Amino acid sequence: MTAGGTKGGRARDPYALQHGSTDFHVEHYDLDLTYRVRTNRLAGVATLRIRALAPLTELRLDLVGLAVSKVGVVGAKLARHEHRGGRLALRLTAEVAAGTILTVTVRYGGRPGPTPSLWGPVGWEELDDGVVVASQPTGAPTWFPCNDRPGDKATYRTTVNVENPYRVLAHGVLADRKLRSSSTTWVFDQAHPTASYLATVQIGRYDELTLAAAPVPQTAMLPAALVPLARRSLAAHGAMMELFGRLFGPYPFPAYTVVVTADELEIPLEAQGLSIFGANHLAPTRGEERLIPHELAHQWFGNSLSVASWQHLWLNEGFACYAEWLWSQASGGKSADALARQWHTRLAARPQDLVLADPGPALVFDDRVYKRGALTLHALRGAFGDDAFFALVRAWTAERADASVTTADFRAHCARHATAVGGPALALAVAALLAAWLDSPRLPAPTSLPARRGR
Repeated sequence: MTAGGTKGGRARDPYALQHGSTDFHVEHYDLDLTYRVRTNRLAGVATLRIRALAPLTELRLDLVGLAVSKVGVVGAKLARHEHRGGRLALRLTAEVAAGTILTVTVRYGGRPGPTPSLWGPVGWEELDDGVVVASQPTGAPTWFPCNDRPGDKATYRTTVNVENPYRVLAHGVLADRKLRSSSTTWVFDQAHPTASYLATVQIGRYDELTLAAAPVPQTAMLPAALVPLARRSLAAHGAMMELFGRLFGPYPFPAYTVVVTADELEIPLEAQGLSIFGANHLAPTRGEERLIPHELAHQWFGNSLSVASWQHLWLNEGFACYAEWLWSQASGGKSADALARQWHTRLAARPQDLVLADPGPALVFDDRVYKRGALTLHALRGAFGDDAFFALVRAWTAERADASVTTADFRAHCARHATAVGGPALALAVAALLAAWLDSPRLPAPTSLPARRGR
């Protein structure tokens, strides 16, 4: 029996770090949660609609640090379940065929907290007064049982009951709110397929600040004391959204929310339809305001288009980093070309041992992945010219919306686009360019754009 539960013996993705399975797909999660801030107690019932992708006698879900009290399966007979080492194994009495639909219900609870990873603790985390959930890359199992791999995208209904006066924000659209004397139940529906690491719950004593109304509602959720700072730091958010919509294609979700915690956070992080910042990230004197466009860009690159494996993370982070450079130029700061030259010089001084297309699990979140990814896009922009490059980007986001993508997919997309706009000669040049930037550890020569192409 393989780790995923098939009889086949499929090779596991080394970037998965023993999380997730490719033997089944979770189509929908229904999460019914009750949480008490003062005691950090979580009680949950998760109902998963699962489709078998291979013959199965066992399913293994990821769930870390919480106790399972009851498991049920509809569509097959459950022989027994076992929960240890962060994996919940459901053993069936008989094999089910590929294509079988199963409904799995898990009742669980406990005191949630972060889980260790190669890149530090991730997942559910208590604030001084509330909760922040930052699940990338392997923190989702700290609060619900899931098939925790970035390529397994599902729809969600998330119900959270929390004591008053705390406010809840989860991924999706607020569908219902039921107020009682001591607690409120918040219900969110997420119709767009969402990777487990982009599912989130944010809890705090938050006010709501309108940032912009178009092209979609843009709001900030934050403590009242931070509203004046947010008004200043996020004043240009509508213009930022307009720029990215023009360059990347229409914003892919119904709305966007910026959550700002009173606590300082080490890094901001994206979730589906929202991003989470600490108060420290809005302070203009620290230079971290560049992360605001970075996280917004992830709604296109990472959230609508999700990577099939962490191996391909440069597709998320390269575009998000390049968005920082585009916004810098558009808002009167350094040009994208100047920032590309600056970062090329910095990367050239660092070890030349990273292969962008396959950096290895330990280096997935290395800053060189982010910056070299952005430099790759800048080089492509130089090869195509502005009009053709941004048309390529808009076609990429439109054709792959709500899907999972790989580096091979992006190469093929670039090849088709190059052939269409420049014929075989440009296609060969683009293929060689991508090979140099993606497949070789040595940093290629820098690319500068003609001044007339600046945006």
